[in-house]
Amino acid sequence: MARAKAEASHEKVGAMLEGRGRKSREHNNGASGVTVTRETYWAEAETRLMEEIISRANMQKAYNRVVSNKGAAGVDNMSTGQLKGYLQTEWPRIKEELLNGTYNPQAVRKVEIPKPGGGTRMLGIPTVLDRLIQQAVHQELGPLFDPGFSASSYGFRPGKSAHQAVQAARKAVESGLRWVVDIDLAKFFDRVNHDILMSRVARKVKDKRVLHLIRSYLQAGLFEGGVITQRVEGTPQGGPLSPLLSNILLDELDKELERRNHTFCRYADDCNTYVRTRRAAERVMTSITTFLETRLKLTVNQNKSAVDRPWQRIFLGYGMTHHRTPKLKVGEKALDRIKAKIREISRKGRGRNLKRVIEEITPILRGWSNYFKLSEVKKPFEELDGWIRRKLRCILWRQWKRPFTRMKKLMQRGLSEARAWRSVLNKRGPWWNSGASHMNQAFDTPYFTKLGLLSLLNQFHRFQQST
Repeated sequence: MARAKAEASHEKVGAMLEGRGRKSREHNNGASGVTVTRETYWAEAETRLMEEIISRANMQKAYNRVVSNKGAAGVDNMSTGQLKGYLQTEWPRIKEELLNGTYNPQAVRKVEIPKPGGGTRMLGIPTVLDRLIQQAVHQELGPLFDPGFSASSYGFRPGKSAHQAVQAARKAVESGLRWVVDIDLAKFFDRVNHDILMSRVARKVKDKRVLHLIRSYLQAGLFEGGVITQRVEGTPQGGPLSPLLSNILLDELDKELERRNHTFCRYADDCNTYVRTRRAAERVMTSITTFLETRLKLTVNQNKSAVDRPWQRIFLGYGMTHHRTPKLKVGEKALDRIKAKIREISRKGRGRNLKRVIEEITPILRGWSNYFKLSEVKKPFEELDGWIRRKLRCILWRQWKRPFTRMKKLMQRGLSEARAWRSVLNKRGPWWNSGASHMNQAFDTPYFTKLGLLSLLNQFHRFQQST
């Protein structure tokens, strides 16, 4: 019943978001002075891409996508649940502005999130209306640009994934390309040159209304602390259009690497090039850095970029072994990140039921193990399993507080009275006790399995059997 109501609601929105239907034909017939003026003004446009963007089918698809993704509100505090009511009254005006090239996006809300390697990453959260329009633009521009992208580009593309990029990297090293040029672009999304990006977009987009709209999104103000500042560079992450625009710009890098017959893997702004010798790698590093900084006006982060052996670097969270046929493994930083998440949950869990804590960390563990399912080294999975169980035992030890309570709990789990007393009077801290034999015996692996704790080692074996 709920699904039927949702579908009916979306159909109503689709009927409202008309594009190429009756009203579009009226524009062609010159039914009003406004229409004639608009068509005259845009006479130089070689295509009618904007009409495709605001067509009923495309807008319906964009609406469904934006609503299903939910997401945070922008500067106007409008939620996805409020979008339908807003469109019912305002869409005719918005549609007219898009058609005559006068639509102006609202500022994006600045949000900074911590980066795994330190520092922060800036996000620009558009309003839900602008996310809808950006999604509609993306759906039309994607098929226009994507077929021309390099096969070695894996980020934010249909049918491509980070797993494919990692597998391609391993295949390159296995083929004998045992040096990597790992290039890190400094704050790429914040420093994209608007003129260079728009010149690349204009190679295939001839409708000047669409070009104007895209540039308007690039230059939309940044709202922070009650003040809006104008942007002259960058395409902040947070909107549906940003990933496609980054691929359009960095396709220039892909084409340059292909022209030089290099083997490379690129996922968004993370690009690794594989060569046979250190000398060749240093030469590539120098030439590609020059290309990026002069041709695309991008800055290479010298501190994070390197010429090195592939097994000394991390690519998309994965490392690899030094063997002739390298094995993929979980990178150290990925282990540190998931431990940091579990520490945060365990700190909040000291006053909660242990089963609730396990229920909270299970989705994190499942997502993490699914991402690292290509790993062929079991040690990180095994060690992380043991570390998580120890954190959970530590929560129990802290919750019990008093020696008498601790003794009673240990005896309930099968320890003798004498051993239980010796254990609780050892004057050691919670972390030491959580790893001691008395807690391991009392609260063993099957105990946590019954509570629903996901075993990462079992996940590892399951993934190995499926390959």
